[in-house]
Amino acid sequence: MDEQNEFEQDFRDEFTEGAFFSESDMSDYIIEAAYAVDSVQDITSLKLSENFAKEIGKYHFSTLQLAFDFYMKYSKSKGFSARKSKTFKNSSGEIYRQMFVCHRQGFRMEKYYTMEKRKKEPRLDTRTGCEARMDVKFVPEIGRWHIFYFSDEHNHDLLDTQFSAMLPVHRKMSEADIMQMMNMLKSGISTSQIFGLLASQAGGYEFVGYGPRDMYNEIARQRRQIPGDTARVLKKLEDMRLKDPQLYFKACHDSRGLLHNLFWSDGISQLDYRLFGDVIAFDATYKKNKYSCPLVIFSGVNHHNQTTVFAAALIADETTDTYVWLLRQLMFAMKGKTPTSIITDGAMAIRNAVRDVFPEVRHRLCAWHLIRNATSNVGNPSFTPKFRKIMTGDYEIPVFKRLHSVVGRYVGSRYDLTSFVEHFQRCVAHMRFNEFNADYESTCGVPVMQTCIELLERYAAELYTHEIFLFFRPFFSRAGSMRVLNIDNTDDCIKYIVCKHGRPDFTWTVDFRQEEMIFMCTCLRMESFGIPCENIVKVLVDRDIREIPRSLVLDRWTKKVKSALNDPCGFTRDAVVISRQSALVEFSKQLAAVAAKVPERYEETRDLIMGLYSSYKAADEGDNQPHSGVARSSNPYVHPTTGGSGQPSKKKKRQRCSVCQMEGHKKTTCPWQKDIDNNVIENEAIGSDDGDMCTEATVELDSDS
Repeated sequence: MDEQNEFEQDFRDEFTEGAFFSESDMSDYIIEAAYAVDSVQDITSLKLSENFAKEIGKYHFSTLQLAFDFYMKYSKSKGFSARKSKTFKNSSGEIYRQMFVCHRQGFRMEKYYTMEKRKKEPRLDTRTGCEARMDVKFVPEIGRWHIFYFSDEHNHDLLDTQFSAMLPVHRKMSEADIMQMMNMLKSGISTSQIFGLLASQAGGYEFVGYGPRDMYNEIARQRRQIPGDTARVLKKLEDMRLKDPQLYFKACHDSRGLLHNLFWSDGISQLDYRLFGDVIAFDATYKKNKYSCPLVIFSGVNHHNQTTVFAAALIADETTDTYVWLLRQLMFAMKGKTPTSIITDGAMAIRNAVRDVFPEVRHRLCAWHLIRNATSNVGNPSFTPKFRKIMTGDYEIPVFKRLHSVVGRYVGSRYDLTSFVEHFQRCVAHMRFNEFNADYESTCGVPVMQTCIELLERYAAELYTHEIFLFFRPFFSRAGSMRVLNIDNTDDCIKYIVCKHGRPDFTWTVDFRQEEMIFMCTCLRMESFGIPCENIVKVLVDRDIREIPRSLVLDRWTKKVKSALNDPCGFTRDAVVISRQSALVEFSKQLAAVAAKVPERYEETRDLIMGLYSSYKAADEGDNQPHSGVARSSNPYVHPTTGGSGQPSKKKKRQRCSVCQMEGHKKTTCPWQKDIDNNVIENEAIGSDDGDMCTEATVELDSDS
């Protein structure tokens, strides 16, 4: 205790103003529970009156940090802020005394006034040598911290309460605000917009208690919790797998430890692949993140003719070895199921990789890329629509262009790996929401019958999803203009020669095997689109068949295609979770409407929800941590680009058409514009959001020729 007595004497010699509290002075208050501070809640509940400073020496604290938090609250109520100053330790290295001072204590060092070549305006000088402070000491007999010295004499004006809240040390975001901010960021809301929303919740900007700069600092702090962009994105995927155990991801690093490739596919994508993975599109034409790593998307078409994503990847280069690695990861994630056809943009590296991994799979070029190449190489604008009509017939939807526009709304070159994955998953969630709406449209009613073949039309309406039915219905109308020219009975089948009314020179042959109820037409529309053509429909009518035979029904287009994934209760695991989540959201809205009216209710409800969230999250995560070595992963090398997204190119780019992205013309003269406008209007009229990803494939690539 000698060193402590010496310390106390030094303080008395140095400061003559203020109040000292000896142990005998405090003996009457030690046992008073009203002055005990044992938690942050005790500090929050304090009522700081004008006479509060007179009895401040009565308070005692269980920890040193609580003593500082106590002085911080006091300083905020008076119009100044506090900071920690000197600490004093005993011979054992333990702190037994601590000084807390006014933020304007001391003076700025002289060197900061005489800095040469200063580029910025010096910061405001706030140091005035203020001697207001509070000192605390530890009393080992009772194991608590007591206020040893207190002075409230300031040599500067104190701020109004509304301004003291903006002092740096008082500008702190609550845990609830941090969580809300980070969730909004994941939803693509900008930081400035988030600040406005939080200000609305608080009742005005002056009541927020922090500024946009504090939000940016908190975002940076959250990201620094896991060092390195690669480590953060792998931790993000690990967290996603806690919620979705079926999620599969794989990272590949080079010899320097830099991230080379990253592949991921969640559980819903894998279920969709089981149903719709017969034809997949392999699109590697994106370069959207800040490292200029191309985004590769494996996608297909669901039962509503909408785009569905099976998997995604970020790659460091576009070589055959990289694409081979990706396709093998796809096969591993999809339990070895291979597609029947794969559509790509025709890049040689992709072509070689497909041959290596899928030697038996039909490889086709995307019609959109073919038409784009034709447009750029043929100068005659009238050539494009004729070329497209010959190549794709009457099914014209610029799918890859539309998929690019959807993804482009959610991802951008400013995003790091973690943000890129988060925003891409939002894009996938948007697509799944479209599917949810389409499921509802297919079950909420029956289309009005519009053709004279009502029995077949009604059967198709009950069988197919709404979108596919609308695509199929024109075939019933066309069947009315078809004629059967001849019927030829053979041993194994019946051949129908069919033509259009008034055009006997254009004929098609429909083979009908009665025992198996199999129909085959020479137009091959059923084999191409999975929908019976008007020629087959004509034969069905001719034979008075009132239901579409099973051989002509492709399961992928039916309303019940996902019933195979249901459990005996009739619900998938995801459907149950979504149902519960929707119910909780509705209950939360009702609670929020009542609690938000009163500030005390709002704070109580917020803290209760945050407490439940923290406990549930801790229970779910347990001791799960990122795999060892994750933090040692290095960020990918930033690849130079030649005018694409990502890092800016120094080379001046030529102006491109905003519709087809080709050089040499603009939107008003683009040969695509009229057809695209007509197609968009048609799709909006029938409620379509995404086009067919697989029926525009042409040009066989299986042979060298």
